[in-house]
Amino acid sequence: MEESEINDLGFHVGIELSLDDDLEEVGMMTKKTPVASSVLAFNNLTYSVNTSKESRFRGILGRKHTQAITSTRAKRKMLLNNISGEAREGEILAILGPSGSGKSTLIDALANRISKESLGGSVTLNGETLESGVLKMISAYVMQDDLLYPMLTVEETLMFSAEFRLPHSLSKAKKMERVQTVIDELGLRNAAKTIIGDEDHRGISGGERRRVSIGANMIHDPILLFLDEPTSGLDSTCAFMVVKVLQRIARSGRIVIMSVHQPSSRVVSLLDQLIFLSQGETVYYGSPVNLSPFLSEYGHCVPENEDTTEFMLDAYRELEDVPGGTRRMIELNQEWYKKRNHRSNSEYSTTRLDQSSKEVIPRGKLIYKDIGLTSFANPFWFDTVVLVKRSLRNSNRMPEVIMNQIGITLFLACFLGSLFWHLEKTEQGVQEQIAFFAFMVTTIFFCCTDILAVCIQDRHIFIRETAYNAYHRSSYALYRSIIDIPIILIVSIILASITFWSVGLGGGYSGFLFYFFVIFTAFQEGHSVVTLVSGLTFNIKVAYVLAVPIIGLFLLISGFFIHRNRIPSYWIWYHYSSIVKYPYQAMLLNEYDVPDLCVVKGTNEPIKSCLLTGPDIVKKQDINDLSKWSCLWITLAMSVLYRILFYLSLVIGSRNKRK
Repeated sequence: MEESEINDLGFHVGIELSLDDDLEEVGMMTKKTPVASSVLAFNNLTYSVNTSKESRFRGILGRKHTQAITSTRAKRKMLLNNISGEAREGEILAILGPSGSGKSTLIDALANRISKESLGGSVTLNGETLESGVLKMISAYVMQDDLLYPMLTVEETLMFSAEFRLPHSLSKAKKMERVQTVIDELGLRNAAKTIIGDEDHRGISGGERRRVSIGANMIHDPILLFLDEPTSGLDSTCAFMVVKVLQRIARSGRIVIMSVHQPSSRVVSLLDQLIFLSQGETVYYGSPVNLSPFLSEYGHCVPENEDTTEFMLDAYRELEDVPGGTRRMIELNQEWYKKRNHRSNSEYSTTRLDQSSKEVIPRGKLIYKDIGLTSFANPFWFDTVVLVKRSLRNSNRMPEVIMNQIGITLFLACFLGSLFWHLEKTEQGVQEQIAFFAFMVTTIFFCCTDILAVCIQDRHIFIRETAYNAYHRSSYALYRSIIDIPIILIVSIILASITFWSVGLGGGYSGFLFYFFVIFTAFQEGHSVVTLVSGLTFNIKVAYVLAVPIIGLFLLISGFFIHRNRIPSYWIWYHYSSIVKYPYQAMLLNEYDVPDLCVVKGTNEPIKSCLLTGPDIVKKQDINDLSKWSCLWITLAMSVLYRILFYLSLVIGSRNKRK
């Protein structure tokens, strides 16, 4: 499809709107016109991955003219091997096969989740190749796992999805109308006001959760719907209900392509076309009705009262253990395909030139002249606001989490305040006060690791929602920077208020305000580092293994355990990059970097001399390289830097295409 032909394609919603009432509100739109069905065709899809291990052995002497001896164990694993077929509007195409047969890989190939350089063959809609941006606008991909916010209701979940996928120029009433349409289409009316739920909160059933996941992805009324094992983990009744809903969605004018591991006979009765895969090759492609005759021609008649699909799966599973065992079945399928005179994609394109992709896409949809191929329905600031609103609504229904954080902070502040209560003005008291600062800063950073689990779960949802451009990555990065500010502000006030007066720190109100700002920026920096770690890994255990030692090493080299002038030159860079150094040093300077400050006074009469001044402590601790305000600004700057690195990790690490 040429770029000039698709620049005016809009964002799609399946809402029946009156042309007179809504023309001014949502822009240009078209009325539904009866047209013939569309076809997604795929021909000779081939995809393999390299599993080679190469080792090179140079000459013993390593001379220029010594011939290199190369040992290469090259092996390519074929995941898809010349897969062809087509999926028609109004039908469900199901991809079946045992684990490792290539079901998910084929779904990814059709959904443009494999890079063009690695995938052979072609995928066309009505004979035209779809650009990646257009495909994301007119399709939806439902992954196997249901990752939803547990404390949102079904209606709220779909409404937030509508906020992301539908343009903000559309009124809230029209978005809600679309949500109600999807709820009815998915059969979720009785569960509309029920929360999603999790292990700790009772919510909707597993089948309803799966339907909510489907609804959240099809809120923009896509033409193509891809589903990776939508019945996985469901009992037979729930699986049947989910596929029944998918059949209704297909019949409403969509192309539905799904993978199924081992469907029941009731589920198979709802499917229109089947593709059985065996080690990346097609062993059968056709309707469920023709499966039994195919097996009979192959020489495996289906016994009475036995499920045909299960018999087929069992038949070629046994053949897979024999080298070339499925070759005869693959060849028979090719002959069977030709004998039944299935229409090829080229034949379809030749006879249907009047029904191109650009005519199929807008039918029955709203066309928004301002949205074109920007790939996103809304600007990044609008997405950020919606992300914050969704997270706050989910969090507000779990007040015990916030109360636990406040309670732990109160306990910690009272414990530290009572332990370091009004330290004496002696050299020992000074050492204890320095230890208090070091422990305070370290505790702040370790407390920040409690958001790791939330961040990683949030990122899983982010990966799924942005796979088809629900919102901007920059919106998510900004939202993660904003959402923690309220709780950080509360715990910072609690820590600063209790410990400052109980420990007996100096500086008056100005000293207290600076002390508070240091704690607040340290929390911000700690959250930024933890958020970055969550952007680098999807595994919570690995995240803790990364975060805790990093904070510990930053403390070790911050200047408390070993002074700056004692750190080896090859580690001094790590000292200056330590997240603990600057807030720790800022607290010390706030307390002791005061001219004419006498910390320890002498006892000689009648003139009392000063035994230890504030500048003496600063010099002894070797923290006179920066001012306290410089330390505060560096802490804030490092917080921003780690947020930028987090955004880059999202851009690099959230690519949804296989190599």
